[in-house]
Amino acid sequence: MKIAIIGQQDFGKAVLEAFLARKDEVAGVFCAPEKPGAKADPLKAVAQERGLKVLQFASLRSPEAHEAMKGLKADLGVMAYVLQFAPDTFTKLPRLGTIQYHPSLLPKYRGPSSINWPIIRGDARTGLTIFRPTEGLDEGPVVLQKECDIGPDETLGDVYFNKLSPLGVAAMLEAADLVAAGKHKETVQDEAKASYEGWCRDAEARIHWAHHVDFIYNLVRGCNPAPGAWTTLNGKKLQIFDARKHPFRRFADVAGKIGEVSEVTDASFKVTAQGGAIEVLRARGADGKKLSGGEFARSAGLSAGTILGN
Repeated sequence: MKIAIIGQQDFGKAVLEAFLARKDEVAGVFCAPEKPGAKADPLKAVAQERGLKVLQFASLRSPEAHEAMKGLKADLGVMAYVLQFAPDTFTKLPRLGTIQYHPSLLPKYRGPSSINWPIIRGDARTGLTIFRPTEGLDEGPVVLQKECDIGPDETLGDVYFNKLSPLGVAAMLEAADLVAAGKHKETVQDEAKASYEGWCRDAEARIHWAHHVDFIYNLVRGCNPAPGAWTTLNGKKLQIFDARKHPFRRFADVAGKIGEVSEVTDASFKVTAQGGAIEVLRARGADGKKLSGGEFARSAGLSAGTILGN
């Protein structure tokens, strides 16, 4: 099969390497231009190492991008983590069209942060979708889906690196084979079940200690490792990564006020929330260093009674 890869970052690299490993012909690799002074994108770097044609355009809408795709004479386009908008006029140029990866069970969680939000909302399952891209964001017909569970303590990093990334690479190969053999089915997405969420960035990752401990814990998990759930200490940002949840069982369990540090140990510190406490196991202060909760508490002079988030 002769394919054109459109993508970027480590997932794009993994997809490219998977197709090359089974001896598919990669006619060319489309990759978004890097910002001035930035390192070469991982997908671009491996493509150049393998002597493949690398094509970079500020916009895939441009006539130049269209001409480049036409010139590849690819059987199939494969979109692997693409942040650039690819119009129908571009994605339909390969002989068999284009397939795209999205890390959610479409039509749920359309949008750019589709791994974060299921974890933040406390979902127990998620998955991935290989679909036909259209002009609507993540709205095209579904070719293939794979499900996986979200463990109660799993983080964004756990779910992506251990599940959605390797499952996604394998699913891209499977979907490409189905399309090439004409054995695939295309299922129109049910708009009644659709949802769209935007980016999970700094504003969305802020911890409000008056929220329930379950919500805060899910926020920490869903933002670990990025963008990093955060609060403030003496007006400066304090990011929280690894953590444990300790629900209160009795009124006598409640220690301190909302947002108050209730305990500091060698390994961690606890913060009181609504309905329980968050034990912080790894944190990063304004100096940018990730430390264990205990190390951070000692370096910052954190002690029981300190109020976070003011």
